[in-house]
Amino acid sequence: MKRSTVIDPQALRGAAGSAVGALKVLANEDRLLLLCQLSQGEMCVSELEEALDIHQPTLSQQLGVLRNEGVVSTRREGKNIYYSVADSSMLEILALLYRLYCPKEE
Repeated sequence: MKRSTVIDPQALRGAAGSAVGALKVLANEDRLLLLCQLSQGEMCVSELEEALDIHQPTLSQQLGVLRNEGVVSTRREGKNIYYSVADSSMLEILALLYRLYCPKEE
């Protein structure tokens, strides 16, 4: 009989904490939509508002959450602030969610 590998509980707890943090960020529909759109490339607030039909107050609030969590980064160009996904592991999670839940193109 094959023995199971024992995982260090402290290491597992740390990894679980990181996973829970990522899942909490993704557990909001507006944030998930923003990240899905940003996974395709950087965009400014007005472009995100138009593409996703999320209005300015909600958009700014959710982008603030993503920025505070270190999930997105920003760069300023003139009056515009451009957002992009900064966390490569988040891109992998988004790709998996896309494969599992998004409609297949015919």
